[in-house]
Amino acid sequence: MKEVEIYDVVIRILSAALCGGLLGWEREVSDKPAGLRTNMLVAIGASTAALAALQLYHAIADTYPGKVVSADPVRIVSGVIGGLGFLGAGAIIQSQGQVQGMTTAATIWVVGGIGVACGLGNYLLAVTTVIVTFLVLYVIGKFEVSSLAPEPLQKNNRKPDKSKEKL
Repeated sequence: MKEVEIYDVVIRILSAALCGGLLGWEREVSDKPAGLRTNMLVAIGASTAALAALQLYHAIADTYPGKVVSADPVRIVSGVIGGLGFLGAGAIIQSQGQVQGMTTAATIWVVGGIGVACGLGNYLLAVTTVIVTFLVLYVIGKFEVSSLAPEPLQKNNRKPDKSKEKL
């Protein structure tokens, strides 16, 4: 079994950082929690875990050449995705009867998946997911505050938060 080359490791981690950064930038510009650095770090961490799983698999296979390797690197990826659910749950808050942070939590989870895809070298999956996610966050986000959206979806029709008004 051939290990992942050092230049490929660097490319995979940098691509994860770039992909996470693109989505984090959108969150940052929209003044949402979990912005640029958070999304970059989530993608980098997920990519690192995926790469570690691959390298662990290769190390076990190299230790026992000619034998069937029963190691399952998918379990590490599964653990990463599950762990990101907990991170996302921390972004969700309930305030005055409204749940907030669901999109931030979902973005964290998606960025983790993108990081895993980069770590596994599946750039087509990663880039496609970034494009679709960016469209969802940016375009649908703009639609929600426009008068074209159905009234229940219009975020600008919600009652103003009196605590944020200047005195």
